[in-house]
Amino acid sequence: MNAAVAAPDAHNTHPPEIWLFRHGETEWSLSGQHTGRTDMPLTEHGREQARALIPVVAAQPFDTVLSSPLSRAIETCNLAGLGAQMQREPDLREWDYGIYEGRTTKEIREKQPDWAVWSSPIPEGESVEQIQARALSLVGRLLTMHGRIALFSHAHFLRVLAGCWMGDSAVLGAHLVLDTASVSVLGFDHENRAIRQWNLRPPVLAT
Repeated sequence: MNAAVAAPDAHNTHPPEIWLFRHGETEWSLSGQHTGRTDMPLTEHGREQARALIPVVAAQPFDTVLSSPLSRAIETCNLAGLGAQMQREPDLREWDYGIYEGRTTKEIREKQPDWAVWSSPIPEGESVEQIQARALSLVGRLLTMHGRIALFSHAHFLRVLAGCWMGDSAVLGAHLVLDTASVSVLGFDHENRAIRQWNLRPPVLAT
């Protein structure tokens, strides 16, 4: 699919608007440790961040709400007020960091100076090609849907998803910063898939 001309399914008269919610703070997001399959809970501050999303999600209806199966995303969705609509979506899980799980980039680079998640092998985890394929599969499904869709997920996966939405490329996500409990919106500029808003915090979005 060519992202420059990609449009929703030809039979879909209501193009989807995709709202991306990164989960709230965890101990490992605070320390910079790679958190993939480890099911870390939110910190108390992370719960406060999630509750701060309440006025954001209350300001407009969502037709579909999907969440990563990991508890930090589910709890953020529940605290934001969308738990009753939530469906678990396995493809929204975080990147599997394999042997680098729980380690910071600084720690990894002590032995591998040029290491980067976007370009280096990830033994026992997901390659960038594998996570790109997962994200593209989800994009394909989203394009058949309609209305406003909320996705509760994780920093690296949402950055990959945005890169694939813009240009069918996971590595474009390397250029996107995403804070905890932030809100971003994917949509269309005419027939082109586009980022409409990125990395907004609730007070900014609510004004």
